[in-house]
Parts: sequence; C-alpha cells; structure tokens
Amino acid sequence: MRTDLNTLLTTLYVKIDDHLGRPPRIGRPPRLTDAELVTLAVAQVLLGVRSEARWLRFVPRHLPGAFRYLPQQAGYNKRLRTAVPLLKRVIRMLAVDTDLWADDVWVVDSTPIECARSRPTVKRSNLAGWAHYGYCSSHSRFFWGLRLHLVCTPAGLPITWALADPKLDERQVLMAVLDHDPQLLAQRPGLLIVADKGYVSAELDRYLAERDVRLLRPSYRNRAPHPAQHLLKPIRQLIESVNDTLKGQLDLELHGGRSIDGVTARIAQRILAMTCAIWHNRATGQPTTRSLIAYDH
Repeated sequence: MRTDLNTLLTTLYVKIDDHLGRPPRIGRPPRLTDAELVTLAVAQVLLGVRSEARWLRFVPRHLPGAFRYLPQQAGYNKRLRTAVPLLKRVIRMLAVDTDLWADDVWVVDSTPIECARSRPTVKRSNLAGWAHYGYCSSHSRFFWGLRLHLVCTPAGLPITWALADPKLDERQVLMAVLDHDPQLLAQRPGLLIVADKGYVSAELDRYLAERDVRLLRPSYRNRAPHPAQHLLKPIRQLIESVNDTLKGQLDLELHGGRSIDGVTARIAQRILAMTCAIWHNRATGQPTTRSLIAYDH
C-alpha cells in the first residue's frame, strides 16, 4: 500500500463507512454522507487550507471527482460544528485500530489555544464565558483562549483530550478527563503516566494509586529524585514534538474558531488528522509513525 494523500483518504473513507454503516434516517438522506464529511475535513487539515470557503473552491480543481457533492461554506461549517461527537468517535476508532493503543506508557500535557489578542476582540467574542486569560510558562507570555489537555502515547497517538478554561488546575482537569472515560484505566493495570512539574499533587497521586497507575514527573530541588528520573527528559521531549506537529504542521493555533462549537470542531479536526496519519503509517509499515510529509501535497 502506498503512502500518499489519495490512498490515505480512500482507506479512511472505506474504514469510516464500514464502521458507521447505514443507520436509518427520517427524511431525505444528506447529499454529503458522514464518512465523506470526515474524509473532507481530514484532507483540508492535511493540505493546510485553513479557510473553509477557500477549501471548497480548492477541492474541485485539485481533487476532481473525489467527492460527489460539496456543500456551500455555511453548510460545511454547520455540518462540522454538529459533527464533533462523530469526529471524537472516529479518533477513538482509528486509535484502537493500531498496535500503539496498547502502549503501557502515556504522556500528558496541556498547551495554549489562543482565540484572540486585542482587547476589543476579547470583549466582543462569542467565546466569552468559555475562554479566559492564562499564562504560558513555555513562552513566558499571557494569552486569551483555552487550553488543550492531551493524553497520548510516546509515539503521539491521542488517547483522550479535552479543551478547558486555562485558569483550571491541570491536575483537576486530568482527573476529570479520566473519570469521564473510566474504562481507559481499567483496561491498563500498571500504567505509567509521564507529566511535568505542574502535575505535582498528593490528591492526584492518591487518585492514580487507587487505579493502579504510576505517575512519573520531575522532582523539585528540595525533594529526593525519582529512581527513573534519568528516563524522564527524553520522554518529556516527545510531548513537545507532538505539540509541534499539531501547531507547526496542522495549524492548531490558527484554527479560526469564533464560538466554542467552532473551536472544538477545528481542534478535533486537527487531532483526527494526526491520528489518521499515525494509523495509516502504522498500517503501511512506515519508519516514522507521525510523519505527515506524504500527505501534505
């Protein structure tokens, strides 16, 4: 099997179509099926076209015959915003279909999702009440928006994720995310989670210990170092490379969402694109699991 965009999109469409089947619907069926919608959304992100209007002009010229029907920009935007549960379902379906899903090491971190910069924009934004000011210690700057909390394997395969107020404690968000899907931990006794100093908490330690999960994180200077401290730095670097893939290649920070539904859909769209590339690379035996080079042109 080749690693090119057309092969990826065809394989993805068949996989999703087989998984979703043909559920009964009331009324006239949509001209763009759910499988086609997801495939169209993944192709948009992999090709780096951020504007939905420009994307719908791009497809007929550069991907002729790939899709039987293309909606107008308003219709495509509406379908994407209402398809967030479907996007999450497909992310999980593809992740479970790889050998990486059984990895007994997870890496967890959060990264800023900036939604506005100017004060007038912040005051008028439809995200008011959802987004707030937060501080990014990695770049030593404040931002207005949300935080993406991502749990993934060392190879970058997303396990679960959430968007949250940047003022919320990372440790509380992690526990809430794991409580939302308790089967994730129940299926992995002896799991190791690698995190940074922001996840230091006696409450979190008790929470994970009750679920037979170990947490590895850097030690403060006034505390004894962890026996596996030497393993932490190279593993921690992996989450930075995953964030770089999302931001540098999939334009995570340039999502363009103006409402909570819009931001969520665009973030899910990018996580799905990365998951899809990992899934296809593993299926075709590629040496670099998270490489997107074969699909970005």
